[in-house]
Amino acid sequence: MSPTPTHRPDGAKMTQLVKDRAPDGAQEPAVRLADVAVRFRSKKRDVTALTDVSLDVTPGEFVAIVGPSGCGKSTLLKLVAGLLKASAGQVRLHGEQVAGPRHDIGYVFQRAALLEWRSALKNILLQAEIRKLPAAEARARADELIRMTGLTGFEDALPHELSGGMQQRVALCRALLHRPPVLLMDEPFGALDALTREQMNVELHRIWRETGTTVLLVTHSIAEAVYLADRVVVMSPRPGTIQEIIQVGLPAERDYAETMGRAEFRDATTHIRGLLGTSAEDD
Repeated sequence: MSPTPTHRPDGAKMTQLVKDRAPDGAQEPAVRLADVAVRFRSKKRDVTALTDVSLDVTPGEFVAIVGPSGCGKSTLLKLVAGLLKASAGQVRLHGEQVAGPRHDIGYVFQRAALLEWRSALKNILLQAEIRKLPAAEARARADELIRMTGLTGFEDALPHELSGGMQQRVALCRALLHRPPVLLMDEPFGALDALTREQMNVELHRIWRETGTTVLLVTHSIAEAVYLADRVVVMSPRPGTIQEIIQVGLPAERDYAETMGRAEFRDATTHIRGLLGTSAEDD
């Protein structure tokens, strides 16, 4: 099945691979970027990291962002988190202008960044301490997340006693403890081996389905992006802008092995690789 390109009001192309499951335009976006640009000044020259980026993300939607190295993918997440200020345009969360660091979001990085002297449970509960959540409520939330991520029995383990995948599970629990409406993930599985990464993909998709959290994921893996996301944003080389938005059209319930064999999956990954000039070996 050949992708049929259409056009969004913001000018970015959207490719429909199966059926149009675009977000309801009448609903207030969880995340809105409108004509956003980011420019950095240095002594030698000015650098434009992002230009003319417009994107709406519906509450509960999973959006993955792919593109060449240095195209501004991580910069885009920092804008949403309020860690970086746009040089032009607007960034909004649930209709509110992002004017500084946001403490209501969750953030997961490539490295788990756990405190080595704290157990898995105490690393997760760090969010509760910072946000001054009631102890009983925080523990109940932590226990539920531990169950969801398969960490039961490892609550007292220190980070060095955990595998890379288990450390990322702890980091994910920590990010979700305060029930953020938006979860930002910057290459969270990039340092994991292929088998563990596959397992984490399956777990993340299940957790997203259970929690209904809005997710923005940056990844270099095209297969990961297509498996996990409702839509895949393809960025151009720097200065980064949205080249196309791919509506993958996969069923909400996704068995990993079955999904890999679906025509929609093959069409989407092939199309994105064509846009980025990569092959399956690069994924």
